Amino acid sequence: MGRTDLYVEARIRADLDAVWSHTQEPSAHQRWDLRFTEISNLPRAEGEPQRFRYATRVLPFLTLAGTGVSAGEKESPDGTRTSALRFASPHPLSLLAEGSGYWRYLPDGDGVRFLTGYDYRPRWGRVGALVDRLVLRPLMGWATAWSFDRLRLWLERGIRPERALFNWLAELAVRALVVIVCCTGLGVESALRLLGPFAASGAYLCPLLLAVAICVALFKEPLAGTPAARRCLRRPPTRIRAPRLLRTLENPR
Repeated sequence: MGRTDLYVEARIRADLDAVWSHTQEPSAHQRWDLRFTEISNLPRAEGEPQRFRYATRVLPFLTLAGTGVSAGEKESPDGTRTSALRFASPHPLSLLAEGSGYWRYLPDGDGVRFLTGYDYRPRWGRVGALVDRLVLRPLMGWATAWSFDRLRLWLERGIRPERALFNWLAELAVRALVVIVCCTGLGVESALRLLGPFAASGAYLCPLLLAVAICVALFKEPLAGTPAARRCLRRPPTRIRAPRLLRTLENPR
């Protein structure tokens, strides 16, 4: 893998060791990463790369699982750390067949530039390629960025991943409610009742106010305690190459 198709970068104001432990330890990783429901390390011999199992619950009755192999380079002369992995899922319903990627941890003043680049091969032939381009790949990019921001909130503000998810769902529900109320005409009726004797003159102003309310609900920056994919960089500032460490890993089977 040379230049990866998916790239996400977040700047986290936290200690490098804290970012490393929260991303390398499976029990912590599975809490903030929306893409996985379960991650567990498999037994390994001394000196071998770490193998792991991952699972994603797509529906209450459907869980897609796979295996992977990873290796980490904890120290380098400039203080950068790197983790590389290859992964594969044999499940016939998993559109994602196999792939590879890396994480980089770059010291940056009082924080860390935490970034990832990865790519994968979809299955199901041309149909799978089309579904991947239109649905899965954009969704994976968004989920990665959203998860990185959830990790940032955990390390910077002490907001637990479970609480961050609740904040996101609650804010999403409020925004959706505002749009529904404004679009169904209920918003107009409520606004006119509040205006009371000025309702007649306010009838001309209500549509404008409702349009403003809809725009705020749709486009306003999420609250500080709510994870948001938009806070992450989605394109590399310069040409990025996968680390040499990735070439040492064999494909998991």
